[in-house]
Amino acid sequence: MAVLDSTVPPGPLAEASARRREQRSWYVYDWANSAFVTTVSTVLIGPYLTAVATEAACPDLVEGQECTGTVALLGFLDVRPDSLVAFLISISTVVIAVLLPFVGAVADRSPRKRLLMARFAWAGAALATSLFLVTGDRWALGATLLVLANACLAASLTVYDAILVDIAGPDERDRVSSRGWALGYLGGFLLLLLNLALVLGAEQLGLSEGLAVRISLATAGLWWAGFTLVPYLGLRDRPPADVVGDRPTGVLTLVRATFAQLGDTLREARRYPQTLLFLGAYLLFNDGVQTVIAVSSIYGSRELGFATDQLIIAIVVVQLVAFFGALLFGRIAGTLGAKRTILLSLVVWTAVVGTAYVLPEGRFGPFVALAAGIGLVLGGTQALSRSLFSQLVPAGKQAEYFSLYHAAERGTSWFGTLTFGLVQQLTGSFRLSILAVVAFFVLGGCLLLLVDVRKGITDAGNQVPPVL
Repeated sequence: MAVLDSTVPPGPLAEASARRREQRSWYVYDWANSAFVTTVSTVLIGPYLTAVATEAACPDLVEGQECTGTVALLGFLDVRPDSLVAFLISISTVVIAVLLPFVGAVADRSPRKRLLMARFAWAGAALATSLFLVTGDRWALGATLLVLANACLAASLTVYDAILVDIAGPDERDRVSSRGWALGYLGGFLLLLLNLALVLGAEQLGLSEGLAVRISLATAGLWWAGFTLVPYLGLRDRPPADVVGDRPTGVLTLVRATFAQLGDTLREARRYPQTLLFLGAYLLFNDGVQTVIAVSSIYGSRELGFATDQLIIAIVVVQLVAFFGALLFGRIAGTLGAKRTILLSLVVWTAVVGTAYVLPEGRFGPFVALAAGIGLVLGGTQALSRSLFSQLVPAGKQAEYFSLYHAAERGTSWFGTLTFGLVQQLTGSFRLSILAVVAFFVLGGCLLLLVDVRKGITDAGNQVPPVL
């Protein structure tokens, strides 16, 4: 008598196991690049590059005096040292907005996305590590390295986000995206903690503060480069999906095909109104998120009277809580769906900013609690926006749409800070300025309410996940 074999065929099990391994490798790129974002972009490069530019503009400055000199940005634009980093952010925004659509078009035609992502990452990491060489009055070197590193980071993230579609099914993406963001915040937190210990303890270690900062900048680049090996080795190559025509073999043919595909994508985008509506909503509420991140230290120091070391503690709290917040909101999305969970996060954002308006001056405990509130929703909002957008883009053009996602995000991210600055200029009140940021969360949430996610997914030709 024959015995029935009740075991599950090894094929599906092996495929599921391989997919989970790829997902774990994919997470690590968030861990890798977040060290640069946190240590360099968020905390150290602004004050350090300002000090280097001040040395160039006012070499004979006496301590306690104000520097009235300027440096020549781009060879012709006279910029005060304390305004240099703001101008560099604007230049980076323009470079990224122009570059990314072409990166996306190339990535969608590439059968080796992991290599393309890694090349951008390693180029950015090399540039970041080279910030160690920025000493004395070499502000121009630092400015160039920072702009190019930011561009490489944005290009690598465009390809990285597109790979999410390859490694996670529609019902997995909220969880996978959230875990990636969470790991990124944890990695950024750990390296920042080590670097802050180095900078604050430089004297005891026999180092100058400047050298400690330069070592910290270099470690962020090395961290970025080293951990990028994990997704590079752990991800699999896949042929391009649904790309019209033969894959180009020559460089000129590739360039022509890239321009043609990009033009087609921009013309056909109107066929996906729900995708564009979500993108509009994202640009609004993400502008609110980026503004809160950008102005929190100014608000904490100028309006609430906190010292630099207190602001650093608040930044560390944000990073740590964001790790748990991303995981929490990813779990909530498994029950409520990504759209409802993002709307929930926007309600919390509104409450957090409203609380900042009434926060008492000099009370550090409430300020740290506010930082924890920001961390709670920071990772979840961004992670779920990424996963939801991935559901709304047509197959074969994920990188192109994510390039528009990132380019538009960078290109519009100055509206919130401009609003903050204008309100402060007209009213003289930082509290009214921070309250004005609420409008971006409210308007973005109202647009998001109008998005028909199910229709957007079916219009893009994608599978509808069980939970919306």
